[in-house]
Amino acid sequence: MVIGIIPNISKPKIWDVVRTLIKKLEEEQIEYFIGKKIKGGGSKHTKEFPDEKFLDNEKLFEVSDFVVSIGGDGTMLTTAYSARLTQTPLIGINYGKLGFLAEFDINSIDDLITGIKNKKYYIEERMALEGYCEDDADNELYAINDIVIDRGRWPKMIELTVKADGEYVSTFSADGIVIATPTGSTGYSLSTGGPIVSPKTDVITLSPVSPHTLTMRPLVLAGYQKITVTARSPHKNIQVICDGQRVNFFKSPATVHVYKSDKMLKLVHTSEKNYFEILRKKLFWGLDIRANSNNNGE
Repeated sequence: MVIGIIPNISKPKIWDVVRTLIKKLEEEQIEYFIGKKIKGGGSKHTKEFPDEKFLDNEKLFEVSDFVVSIGGDGTMLTTAYSARLTQTPLIGINYGKLGFLAEFDINSIDDLITGIKNKKYYIEERMALEGYCEDDADNELYAINDIVIDRGRWPKMIELTVKADGEYVSTFSADGIVIATPTGSTGYSLSTGGPIVSPKTDVITLSPVSPHTLTMRPLVLAGYQKITVTARSPHKNIQVICDGQRVNFFKSPATVHVYKSDKMLKLVHTSEKNYFEILRKKLFWGLDIRANSNNNGE
C-alpha cells in the first residue's frame, strides 16, 4: 500500500501533523510519498525526509493508493483537482477552520490508519462539474463545489441568460450565478440563499447572486442536464471561477456550458458518518441557539 501526502504548508505547525502521520505510517510499515511542490516553499522541514520521498504531484497520484490532504476545505479542493485524472481516492485531515470535506483530524489519525490497513473503509463518490466557454473551448473548467459566472471587476450587474438542455429558462440581471454540486451546496451557493442538498442526490443547483428582482429564486436541475449561461457585460470580460480557486476571464458576451463530469471526487471514510450530524456540528444547521441561552429573559 502506498499513501501520498499533500500538506498545506501555509498552515502554522502543519509539519507537526505531517511528522505524526509519517511516524505512524512507518510504524505500520506503510510506504508513503510527499508532494514535491512543498519543497518550492523553502521550508527547512523538508530536509527532515529523504529526497526520494518527494514526488511530483502527477507521479504521486499515479503511484498512490490513497492521497491524504492535510489542511482545510480549500486544500482538499486543490488536491481533488490534481486527483481528477487518476481518480485516486482522497483522505482529508482537517487542519483548517470548517473542514466540511475532511472526516479526520490530528486526534483520529490512529483510527484512520487502522481502518485503511484493515480495509475497514468505504469510498464515497461525489459529483463534479465540467464546462467550457464557446470562445475558448480548450480551457477546461472543472469544479467539485461550484462554477461561478460573475461580473468580475465590473462594478455593476451583468445580464445572464440561462438555458437547460437547450430550453430557455430565464434572462435576468445580477452580480452573477453559482452553479453548484450537492457538495458545493454548503459553500458559496448557501450564502446566496441556495438550498442544502444531500451529497447522495444527483442534482445541480443554480443560485443567482444578488439578482435585481424578487422573483428570481434558486433552481434545482437534474444531474444529467446541460446548463448554458450567456453572460453580457458592458465590461470587456466575464469572470468564471472554479471552486473559488481557478479564475478565468472570457470576452463578453460569453457563453459557458456546464455539465456533470465523469471525473468524480472519491472520498475515503472509515465509518458511516451521518450527513445531518455533520451539518449540525459544522454549520449548526437546525439548532435553536435559544435552547442553550442563559438569558434572564428565558
